[in-house]
Amino acid sequence: MDPALQATPVSDEVVTLVVKHRIKPGREADYEAWLRRIVRIAGERAGHLGVDVVRGKQGGLALFTCVLRYRSTADLELWLDSPQRQELINEATPMLADGDQTEVGAVNEFWFSPLSDSAAKPPRCKQAVVTLLVILPLTLVIPLLWGPVLRLHPFLSNYLVATFLVTLTIVLLVVYLLMPAATRLFAPWLEASVKETL
Repeated sequence: MDPALQATPVSDEVVTLVVKHRIKPGREADYEAWLRRIVRIAGERAGHLGVDVVRGKQGGLALFTCVLRYRSTADLELWLDSPQRQELINEATPMLADGDQTEVGAVNEFWFSPLSDSAAKPPRCKQAVVTLLVILPLTLVIPLLWGPVLRLHPFLSNYLVATFLVTLTIVLLVVYLLMPAATRLFAPWLEASVKETL
């Protein structure tokens, strides 16, 4: 089992795998081809919810940060422990300056996590602004969309049931779709404030 998973309790919440690879000089094109292949293969695994790839520089070398989301720790563990992934990592090892660097955590821990080791998280005020911009429209729109359905039956119009359905819809949209997209969209603004503090 991957050492990072030993400290991560198994639960049903979405988990994120962050993989960082620094590439040896002259091997960038080979790594790009390898990366396309492993992203496609990982995407076919059970429980895989998506991947984001960020390209950068660190210590004069190309840095690739891949953020993969999985439905559960068990699904992620199956991928990390699979012979298929091990074979692919062995194939990539000659291209990697520091080996295969992985980190596991809950999905929301990585919304505002820095993608390089030298960076810091954006200020909490900017994190709050992005979060507000994502959640506020949902709190206005989702109840309106649910309204006709909730009026169909007395059980659905019960305050607790209606609140649960509306809240569940908002949480699922935020976690799986909108917050990852928002952090990518606002990345230049968030990263600018980080650079000012360095």
